[in-house]
Amino acid sequence: MYNTSFFKKILLIATVVLLYSCDKDFNAIGDNLIGDDHFGLEPEKYDVVAYDQEISPVQSNGLVNNALGIYDDKVFGARTASFATQVSLASYAPSIGADPQVVSVVLSIPYFSHGVSTDATTGVNTYVLDSIYGKPEDKLIKLSVFESGVQMRSSYFDNGNQFPQLYYTNQNADFDKFKIETPAPGDAIKRLNNSSVVAENDAFYFNPAEFNDETTDPKTGVKTTTKVAPEMRLNLDKTFFKNKILSAPASVLSSSDVFQEYFKGLYFKVEKSGTSAGNIALLDFSKGKITIKYTAKTDITTDAETVREDRTIVINLAGATASLLDDVKTPAYQAAIADQNLTEGDESLYLKGGQGSLAVIELNAFGSKLTEIRNNKWLVNEANLVFHIDTDKMAGVYESKRVYLYDLTNNTPILDYLTDGTGSGSPLGKVVYSGIINIDPTSKRGTTYKIRLTDHIRNIIKSTTAVNVKLGLVVSGDINTVASNKLKLKNSVITDAPRASVLSPLGTILFGGKATVPDNKRLKLEVYYTKPN
Repeated sequence: MYNTSFFKKILLIATVVLLYSCDKDFNAIGDNLIGDDHFGLEPEKYDVVAYDQEISPVQSNGLVNNALGIYDDKVFGARTASFATQVSLASYAPSIGADPQVVSVVLSIPYFSHGVSTDATTGVNTYVLDSIYGKPEDKLIKLSVFESGVQMRSSYFDNGNQFPQLYYTNQNADFDKFKIETPAPGDAIKRLNNSSVVAENDAFYFNPAEFNDETTDPKTGVKTTTKVAPEMRLNLDKTFFKNKILSAPASVLSSSDVFQEYFKGLYFKVEKSGTSAGNIALLDFSKGKITIKYTAKTDITTDAETVREDRTIVINLAGATASLLDDVKTPAYQAAIADQNLTEGDESLYLKGGQGSLAVIELNAFGSKLTEIRNNKWLVNEANLVFHIDTDKMAGVYESKRVYLYDLTNNTPILDYLTDGTGSGSPLGKVVYSGIINIDPTSKRGTTYKIRLTDHIRNIIKSTTAVNVKLGLVVSGDINTVASNKLKLKNSVITDAPRASVLSPLGTILFGGKATVPDNKRLKLEVYYTKPN
């Protein structure tokens, strides 16, 4: 990202919950204790088998946010993120009026941003964009918005049964093939955002400037200026929307089902702009809209232009969506996820969002000691997995702010995630379970991720029917999202991927648990017990 506000917020949240977490640890340590004279606290470390697993093309509809743009981190490779969405009228069966004449058609999608200052003289607000990745100097991308030719649906029928319709990250070619190109008068460019302003198409960038919208009261003539936070604003082809919407038969504008068959949606195609590496941003497209401003006559029987009035029709970016990703992997990354050591584990664990990769974690060494632990009645005070970032391989690359450990066998959260109520619902919540990146104060680079799995380990020890399941570790774009998305190509290890990982364009490289990894960086399960004397 272009800012470090996240880490400042992390510090604040961590401070707020410090007493909570300390109290929770103290209570866990004292659980079922009779007296300090009979117990001593001792740590145990267990070897961990961890290896890479590719996430093949994955279901990409139903995401809260979607990536748009280009991001090349030189470690994992280049990602190009396009997008497709249905559209819907804000109000159906609109009264168009007579002889409509388009004034403007503007597509707007708000960016995630926060204000940092306000000029005392001019009142101009300065913003910083959040959820944007890439070098500021390599910010340009080529953006083309087309009418989509793909009929997107939420479900389909097969042999009398209804199933959800899934769209996958590798379907960009399908949407590109069926896009509907609309020639602009006198212009060879066949897209809807055919403005002569190249910052809206061939040299598009995520502009952090605020907007000043001016409106004039039709009765008093008083002008009002409204400040609007940074957003994508594209002027779209007026002729297309006059023909498609204002001149459309009333029947196709009467209901959502009919309208979405008539106007199938928009396809946002992303390409490189010259030699620029580009930027990528996460956007909430559901808050996007197309605003058609036009004039129409109130009396169809007259030719006088004085009887015209201003009107507006709004089209929302709503309905089925698909995040469409084209990845070009680096040779090192491709080799790592193609050749896993399932017995000893891998030296490096490559975690990558989207159609990327995760780490499979097996606690077999711990599992082999269960009988001993139960017979000796050891009490678990705390259990953690600490993942060390390979800072050499990740030099100069954005690191994921957070990782998410889950039950890979059942595609569900582990117990520690479910029982952690800190910062409930907040993007910075679950700080006891954690997975939050730890930052070196000098280098300002990430060093480790720590995951608490105390309750998970206690449950395995306590219940003889509990299964020592495989765990999965992914980068997380939203710690509060625990749903899974289906893989297009399933295998014996993985059938789904956490939606929180599909959301994220980032990655990280961690040291694994293989014996060849230096001991101070090697992944191990650390369990602190209270043992009877």
